[in-house]
This record gives sequence, structure tokens and C-alpha cells, in this order.
Amino acid sequence: MTSPMLYRSTRGQSPDVTADKALRAGAAPDGGLYLPQTLPRFEPADFDGTSGLGDLGGRLLAPFFAGSPLQAAITGICNDAFDFPAPRIRPGGEDDGPEVLELFHGPTGAFKDFGARFLFRSFSALGQSEDAPVTVLVATSGDTGGAVGCAAEGVPGVRAVILFPKGRISAFQEHQLCCWKPPVSALRVAGDFDACQAMVKAAFADPALSERHSLTSANSISIGRLLPQMVYWSRAALDIYRETGEKPGLVVPTGNLGNAFAAILARACGLPIGPVVLATNANTTLSDWFESGRYEARPSLATIANAMDVGAPSNFERLTGFEGGEIAGVARVDDETIRTCMRTVFDETGYVACPHTATGLEAHARLPEAERKARPWLVAATAHPGKFADIVEPVIGRTVDLPPALAGVLERPVRVSDIADSLDALKAQLAAPEQASA
Repeated sequence: MTSPMLYRSTRGQSPDVTADKALRAGAAPDGGLYLPQTLPRFEPADFDGTSGLGDLGGRLLAPFFAGSPLQAAITGICNDAFDFPAPRIRPGGEDDGPEVLELFHGPTGAFKDFGARFLFRSFSALGQSEDAPVTVLVATSGDTGGAVGCAAEGVPGVRAVILFPKGRISAFQEHQLCCWKPPVSALRVAGDFDACQAMVKAAFADPALSERHSLTSANSISIGRLLPQMVYWSRAALDIYRETGEKPGLVVPTGNLGNAFAAILARACGLPIGPVVLATNANTTLSDWFESGRYEARPSLATIANAMDVGAPSNFERLTGFEGGEIAGVARVDDETIRTCMRTVFDETGYVACPHTATGLEAHARLPEAERKARPWLVAATAHPGKFADIVEPVIGRTVDLPPALAGVLERPVRVSDIADSLDALKAQLAAPEQASA
């Protein structure tokens, strides 16, 4: 009989729990983040015969749900959640350039669709009650909220409350956050993303509030977001390894460190993944840490790669002390360089990159030549460029076409409430979630 997989808090002051309880809780009661007590170990051959994302996801994630009510449902959840592709594209067709892993072919045009769809299908499989719904509380710097709203709409027994920073996201992103029907509520906060994230953490740290509303998270603080993000990294790495015999290096545009940590977690389980390089915008927290060895959270800066505008990345707590969590480098890319990269890539290859993807391409270009040539490299394309048309189009000098799913978003009416940067303001909205106005 397989032993149950238990999850521990990074702060070590909460009981270990099974996967379903970790998903329901979001964060641990002591304020820490959940990590598996032990990791399953795989060999590439363990995935022979798998095709696509759903098939591989069922095999990869099954051990993480051992002993949980979700164990038997994981393959079905993966097949249903990952029903869109994650293609590898080589801009310009140059054999010596990096490949781009396009993670934006889901319904909201961002990589967050993978985690959000998996998480809400997991909640549905756990049989939440409509009379006592789970409240999914999420702070977003741009893309998470849209993916959560889309995934939550129509799911019985679950409501979603989305906090986003006023004036710090693109016009399309804001519309996408605010266009979902009840039980989804959008709250526009008078503060930056770190303020939104602090409000969510404060809500979880209030036991009475958390219990009253059955709070859980869909940010990457939730292990239920990270685990499914292992799947596309694993699929791409396995395919490249079989084609070349080499473990690919990954370049991950990141703000809150969730996508990067998912890749690191997959590598620690034995998937054929080489060095992981982080690409950040002008926010210096991670690059300063990598250069000095000292971590210091700081206020976030607003940039054109706004989904990465994070000064206090939550998942750093998971990375610290994690065996096998080595980072090969951190590249900090300012706005002007992001624009230059977008323009150069388009002029030379015809490929249209969003600002976040451009940070990854620039980070790859900065690698020493010997390192670039030592292995295949894969850069994460995290969002569809059409979500940032107001930034991308003036740079490349042409219109970016939206796929039908994203174009349809603009036809939906919006519902949003403006709130102060305080836990009391959030408490009031949680008590009356459907008072949002257009």
C-alpha cells in the first residue's frame, strides 16, 4: 500500500497534512507555505508512452496526491484542465537560438491557466457545498486573477475574490479581471501588488476570518498552483532530452517565483532539467539576493512587465534551504531594454513577444556564449502579447491580433469595487461580496 504524501509548513509550526487539506488551506496555519515532506523520484523512462500534457500530468502528479481523496481523480483532472497545447517555437527558425515554450494558449492567454484550471477542478472533485462555499482569495499583478476568474465561473461550491493594484496593470488585464460573473468578485486596491499580497496573507493569518469564509488561495503560495505547473516543464524537458540527449536549460521570467520553483521541483524529482536562470524586470530583490547572498524585500517598482512587479516574492520562502534549489543566474532587465528586445526579435524573426517573454529572451542573450552553446535552452513565453497591446504595438509598429477567446473578453461587461489598502476593507468585501459595481 502506498504511503500518503504529507505536506509540511516551511515554518515548521503546523501539523503535516495530506494534499487535499493543503489545497483547501492555501497557506499553513503558522503562515508558512506547504512543501511535500518527501519527493517522488522519477527516471525519464518512467514517462515512456505518455503523450501530451494530461497523460503525463496524471503520471507525474499521482504520487503527490497519495492518500488524498483526490488520488483517483488526478488523471481526469489533468486531462480536463490541460486541454490546450504548450508548443515549443523557435523564433526565426535558427538552429542555434533558444526555443520558446508558449504557455499562453489557454482560455485567458497566460501560463496561469494551467494552475488555476487544475486547482478549481480539484475543488470541484472534493465536493464543496454551495451552502458553505470555499472562498478563493487571490492577489494578482496581472494574469493570475484573469485565470482564476475564468476557472471559477460556474464552479459550484467555490467563490473567488480577486485583489489587484489600481493603475498597475494593462487595460486589457483589468478588463479581464473584472468581467467574470458571480461568484467572482474583483477588488481594485489603492496600493501595489505587494500591498494586495500582504492583505491576503493578513486574512489567512486571522483564524476567525479564515474559518468564517473558508479561505483558501489560488496564488502560487498554494501548492495546488505549483504542482500542475511542473507538468509543462516536464513535458518540454522530456521531449528535448529524447531528441537531443541533453537536459535543457530554462529561462523563467518571474516575479513571485512560482513558475521557477515549479521547474526546480520537477528537476528535484528527477526530470531532465538543467540549469534554471531567472529573468526579472527592474525590481531588484532577486538579483540583489543572487549577487550578495542577502535577501531583502522592498517596495515594488512599476514596469511595463507588470506581472513581475514584485518586491517581496512569496515563494522565496520555499526556495530557501530547498535541496536541489540552485539558481544558475538572475538577469535584471529594465524597461528600455525590454522594448529594445521586443523590437529586435520582431525585426529579425517576425516573432511577437510580450514584455515578460522579452525579459526571458534578453536573459538568454546575456548568457556567456559557451553556456548558450553547451545545451538546448528553453525560454518561457508567459502571456499572449495581445494582452499588452498598448505596450507592444507601438514598439513593433503593427497591430497584435487577439485569439477568439481573448477577443471575447472585451465584449463582457465589468464589475469592480474600489477598496482601501487595509484588512478591514477586505473584511467588509468578504462579508458582502456581491456589492461590486460596474
